[in-house]
This record gives sequence, C-alpha cells and structure tokens, in this order.
Amino acid sequence: MDSKHTELITTEPSEQGQYLIFMLGREMFAMNILVIKEITEVGRLTTVPRMPDFIRGVINLRGGVVPVVDLGARFDKPPAQLTRRTCIIIIEVGDDDDDKQDVGVMVDGVSAVMEIPTSEIKPPPSFGSHIRTDFISAVGKVNDEFVIILNVDYVLAMDEIAALAGVASDGKREENPAQALAA
Repeated sequence: MDSKHTELITTEPSEQGQYLIFMLGREMFAMNILVIKEITEVGRLTTVPRMPDFIRGVINLRGGVVPVVDLGARFDKPPAQLTRRTCIIIIEVGDDDDDKQDVGVMVDGVSAVMEIPTSEIKPPPSFGSHIRTDFISAVGKVNDEFVIILNVDYVLAMDEIAALAGVASDGKREENPAQALAA
C-alpha cells in the first residue's frame, strides 16, 4: 500500500457502531465505516465543466474515474481550503451491486475511527418543515460533544447530484443522470 492511500479494515458490527469522525471547518461529523472504502490524500483533481459548485472534479483512482464532492460546499458552506490535512474519503454509493459507484468526499480532516455506543446515538432532531434534515442519520455524543452522523445515501444521492448538474456537454439533459459525473 502506498503512502497516499489508507485502506480501512472493517470488522463485524457490534452493539456499538464504528464511525469515521471527520471535520468540516470546526464541526465534527461522522459516517459509518461500513460505507467507506478508503481514505486518500487530495491529488490532482480534474474539473468538469457545468457541474454544481460542490463537485470539485474527478480523480483517477487506480484507473477509475471518481467524482469528488466537496462536503462543506454540499452543505452550503464555503468550499474546502486545501491544506495538508484535507483528504478524500472514498465511498461506494448506489442501491444494488449493478448500480454502485465510487464517490470521493472531500473533508477538512479525518480525526479517528471510533465506536459510539448505541446509548449515545439519538434520532435526528426535528427542525420543522423548512430545514432539510434528510442528510442527518442521527446525532451521536463523543467526549461530551455532539457529532452529526450523516445519511450518506442522501448526501451523495447520485440522481440528485446529476440533476443539479443539469445539462450534459451537448446542452441536452442527460438521459442517465449518474453518467453525467463520470463523463
């Protein structure tokens, strides 16, 4: 394994869920490690024209084209400033084996893999009908601080991201929205 990549080894889930804790600005977020394939440094990003601001571009990952989502920008925050701690979390998204695709998530830094006891995980709060909460799977408590546990299926819904991209390079709507990011 080269120094640019960190493979994650997952174990059988226990009563405590294992989560990757990462930072966006000064806020802590988490995602279940079972959806994570690896973590890599930010290398060469190739920008793709006519993509939403939160699509930073694509990377070459062992010969495959992987779109990279700036998670802060996806949450309507300023785009990530590239530092030595900035990294890309590679996640596999999709409903079934035939529809799975790797997506990179750019974050400000990865803190740790931690087990959060189920007793410390609560359902997402209700903010009313005007605030989008489908990105939040739950809220966990780690060292007396709240951690937002993301619902990766919604944050990285390829159909929604492709619809936001809107237009294929020929000016027509893409018939297969997931292909817009791999083009």
